[in-house]
Amino acid sequence: MKKILLVEDSKTLAGALEPVLQAQGWQTLWAPDGVQGVALAKREKPDLILLDLMLPKLSGFDVCKILKTDNATWRIPIVVMSTLTDRESRTRAQEAGADHFIGKPYDLAATLAEIQKYLKI
Repeated sequence: MKKILLVEDSKTLAGALEPVLQAQGWQTLWAPDGVQGVALAKREKPDLILLDLMLPKLSGFDVCKILKTDNATWRIPIVVMSTLTDRESRTRAQEAGADHFIGKPYDLAATLAEIQKYLKI
């Protein structure tokens, strides 16, 4: 079973997305802030990380940079999902190592298709 880590401070958004991901047959983990996101990623080694950029304690940019420079987690694909859709934020996310960027609000079908690409289903 593929494992997805959702690093998202909005409990409402995480609560809405988790059952959709689980219905696809994927196991989900949730971290409500950047510090917990890094810790869970290092401990659980998920197959994919869905990462918000505006997080408490540690920004998504920093989470991405930390995970992409760590020997244990650098291969995990990171898909940023954020309301920060301006060119600067997209560039910063890419420079931090993000593999893909999805703007919020997102199209669910397109997001699931993108996830499937990274999980090689």
